[in-house]
Amino acid sequence: MIKYTQNTLNKLEAIPEQCGYVLRYERGTFQSGYCILDNKKVVVLNKFLQTEGRINALLEIIPQLDIDPALLDDSAKKLHAEVVENAAPGGEAGEG
Repeated sequence: MIKYTQNTLNKLEAIPEQCGYVLRYERGTFQSGYCILDNKKVVVLNKFLQTEGRINALLEIIPQLDIDPALLDDSAKKLHAEVVENAAPGGEAGEG
């Protein structure tokens, strides 16, 4: 179970960053709270989201990204595996 804390947010942010993605928090009209620019490896999240909203957005985003686990450190690998497993059909994912 993912805890909605700043520490968890920091760990989730590290996953795409370690694989070369740039995370940016900006204003915008995002229906889902985020936008992924695949060709530029940029993920833009709504800067007005609170910690819980940012975590939920990252939990949705991370399984969609082209993440190479070989580039992740051990703690990020473990968290990435948990996020991807929970996002799989039949997993206990997402929003509570």
